[in-house]
Amino acid sequence: MLNMDFSKRVVIRTQDQPWVPSPAGGVLRKPLAREEAERGHATSIVQYEPGASFKRHEHPLGEEILVLEGVFSDETGDYPAGTYLRNPPGTGHAPYSTNGCTLLVKLHQFNPQDREPVRIDTRSAPWLPGNGGLEVMPLHDFEGEHVALVKWPANEVFQPHRHFGGEEILVLSGEFCDEHGRYPEGTWIRSPHQSTHHPFVEQETVIWVKTGHLPLPW
Repeated sequence: MLNMDFSKRVVIRTQDQPWVPSPAGGVLRKPLAREEAERGHATSIVQYEPGASFKRHEHPLGEEILVLEGVFSDETGDYPAGTYLRNPPGTGHAPYSTNGCTLLVKLHQFNPQDREPVRIDTRSAPWLPGNGGLEVMPLHDFEGEHVALVKWPANEVFQPHRHFGGEEILVLSGEFCDEHGRYPEGTWIRSPHQSTHHPFVEQETVIWVKTGHLPLPW
């Protein structure tokens, strides 16, 4: 197991992590959290080399993807950088990449009742006004779980807050900061249920953020 104690805060600078091979040739991974070698809960940065593919497989408890670079493809279409995908429990596909791509992939983490497929091109979806000077792009909401992109203008300071059900962040650009440290582009942060922090930025920063999804301690 890797980082499966959800009561602990985890910070990984993924740019510094080595790529490790997957069972599919030409598909590499940077594991962030993993329940078992090739099954169960998993969060990873995944890289498809040009022409790489995976055999068709099923997602018993869903798959969530954010395309970070390149173009990711399966039998349902081609998804360029910036695409957010949710494949609900019980779905399957045969993914590949013609010219290569890099992804954030989360497996086996859906609420079984969350059955909505999602396909959002964040390059064209609208930004909405958030608290203070923030801009927010909602991606998905289901029974307390919220997923969004958040754009922070330079020198923005957010109020201190508590994370009910935890918080997970991937820094997509810029540098995210709080009283615990500074997190450059590519940093993955998972904060446990009822954790707190006081975030701020000094430069324009965009993060992918998910809240309310981690197991509660009861």
